[in-house]
Amino acid sequence: MVLTPTEPATPASKIQEALDARDALAAALSRAGVQLPAMDIRTPWQDEREGEARYALVHLGVCSAPVAHALATVILNGLGR
Repeated sequence: MVLTPTEPATPASKIQEALDARDALAAALSRAGVQLPAMDIRTPWQDEREGEARYALVHLGVCSAPVAHALATVILNGLGR
């Protein structure tokens, strides 16, 4: 989901954008043979006035050293294109 300048960002649209980004990243990593053990969406803080999230982040979680090396290799291979 891409927001245009005329569309106001809502908490739901921010969360959906982060979910879409997470899913796209997970699919790309999977095609490259890398699987992160925990990818999640986080909303760091609530807007005190509205009680809703200001933005959402894709949380990549933690991974083992071999997975981190595999991810680094995929990134470096992509730089060579």
